[in-house]
Amino acid sequence: MALIQLKNIQLAFGAAAILDNVQLSVEPNERVCLIGRNGEGKSTLLKLITRQLEPDDGEVLIKDGTKIAMLAQDVPNHTDSVLDVVMSGDPKIAQALRAYEQASNACTLGDMAACERMTQYQHELETLNGWDFERHARTIIDSMGLDADALVSELSGGRKRRVLLARALVTRPDVLLLDEPTNHLDIQSIDWLENFLLNTSLTVLFISHDRRFVDKLATRIIELDRGQLSSYDVAQGVGGYARYLELKEQELASEQKSFAEFDKKLAQEEAWIRQGIKARRTRNEGRVRALKAMRQEAKARREVVGDIHISQNSSEKSGKIVCQINDLTLAYQGKTLIKQFSTLLLRGDKVGIIGNNGVGKTTLIKAILGIDEQSVQAGKIKRGTNLNIAFFDQLKDELDLTKSVAENVSEGSDYVEIAGRKTHILGYLQDFLFSPNRARTPVQALSGGERARVLLAKLLLKPANVLVLDEPTNDLDMATLELLEEFVVNFDGTVLLISHDRAFMNNVVTQTWVFDTDKHGDGVVREYVGGYDDYLMQHERFLANNPQIAETVTTNKTSTKPEPTPKATTPEMSVQTKRKLSYKEQRELESLPDEIASLEQEQSELADKLADGSWFVSDLQAATAASTRLAEIDELLLVKLERWDELESITK
Repeated sequence: MALIQLKNIQLAFGAAAILDNVQLSVEPNERVCLIGRNGEGKSTLLKLITRQLEPDDGEVLIKDGTKIAMLAQDVPNHTDSVLDVVMSGDPKIAQALRAYEQASNACTLGDMAACERMTQYQHELETLNGWDFERHARTIIDSMGLDADALVSELSGGRKRRVLLARALVTRPDVLLLDEPTNHLDIQSIDWLENFLLNTSLTVLFISHDRRFVDKLATRIIELDRGQLSSYDVAQGVGGYARYLELKEQELASEQKSFAEFDKKLAQEEAWIRQGIKARRTRNEGRVRALKAMRQEAKARREVVGDIHISQNSSEKSGKIVCQINDLTLAYQGKTLIKQFSTLLLRGDKVGIIGNNGVGKTTLIKAILGIDEQSVQAGKIKRGTNLNIAFFDQLKDELDLTKSVAENVSEGSDYVEIAGRKTHILGYLQDFLFSPNRARTPVQALSGGERARVLLAKLLLKPANVLVLDEPTNDLDMATLELLEEFVVNFDGTVLLISHDRAFMNNVVTQTWVFDTDKHGDGVVREYVGGYDDYLMQHERFLANNPQIAETVTTNKTSTKPEPTPKATTPEMSVQTKRKLSYKEQRELESLPDEIASLEQEQSELADKLADGSWFVSDLQAATAASTRLAEIDELLLVKLERWDELESITK
């Protein structure tokens, strides 16, 4: 028998129904993923199951004795300890335990009435099986790498999410409802959650836009689209999200064919009714009634929501070298976040930054770009020329919640300029699926996904050749994620991406910087070629080939993987004897940055002179020579950059 059943559910907050005669059945041991566009009503559906909302019509049936727990989408802001918050998952037991403890303390001081109350609370706890509750809560807390005595208000967003999950699990539920569980979690926490859910007998109904998470867990995908639920068995064929896409494509093709046949018939009937009026005074009333019904059906049809159209104002190219970092050390509140990190960031690099919450990923980016240099303790950062930076803020601090979507994006203007074209702000926002009415709505009334789209629309108005994306995938639906992926892949500038979305990172980055710790507990950053999966393979291959080194590696306590292979091999991990640079080579290495900068300056000056074509009119010979020189500079820069990398690798 199904644990949860929704029968003929009808719910509307406006003209169009969010849920339109919806049916749903969830069987024991299923892991069902609920997907859909932002704002379609996925969270609302979960609230109906937990009785936080009541439907306008229909029934929500829960099998007798079924215990349901829900992990909310919002990050908590509790001031209590982790243990107190987790135990509040069962308020009755938590209250009885507190009352027993207070009565016990008073009884010790000679209060006989308190002793009687203590006996009463003791019986209550035995009935509720409460004596095992605190031990069970502490076990879950420990398994999540949390400190039971820590204050929740002092935890990072990811750890606060873990506290909420622990609170949901402490009740030993039969069904677990998860609303975007991977948002704000680091990769280690996501891995833990995946393994936990795979190895549990819990029935799980979860909302997620993390495609890898869905691939690994979902036995069935249910899509909420235009008020209707469609179910897809993703345990067959290719499986996972790819299987859903395959089935969805077939369904949409069938729907479009049906719509086309309907529209053709409607057009024929409309032509007939006009002919009939001219030809005779009486008409076939049955056919007329059928036509009226067809008109109503066509009017009620809810078309597929269009895709977001992503484009960005163009910017001049940055210099070939975006940033050169030598022995950078960052610290915060006495803790070394990064020790002696050196790298070369070139134009066109797309770097994925991986690390647990709170290790300093955003701090590193802000230091590199000169946004915040207070954490820099040692080392040098040499930034390139002509950098135009656009920053997608993880905390969305740039949005004024009291202002409308349009006011936030256009900053008060009725028009914006995009791709060299002046466009009305309401028209521009329609590219991001905001209707004119929605564009006038205050940001505080929007969902998390809609707020992310507002920030994206605002970000892309800024001409940029360096794009910084700090957790851009949180709250975005899958369709928007895929379009953002395509945009980032085709972006011809430099990208710095902080993300815990492994599929997104695999699809867009060319290299990864991985945060870890050395044997002294100090933070270090290792470099790898490729995306997240490439990093895992390289690190596993290294440890397999060097078991003696694997034993000496000390990793971050919260990491699920051994310490990754460093690009720059540290002394204690050296497997080959490194030679020193000769005096001549050392001098060459020192001179290369200045030579490259000089070439880039010459390149920029010549490009400016040739830009409008007038030089070819006034002095054809000189302009032609300059054009030839530009091509030579391109080749020279590549040669010198390769030589620089070669010499640098010898010193590592």
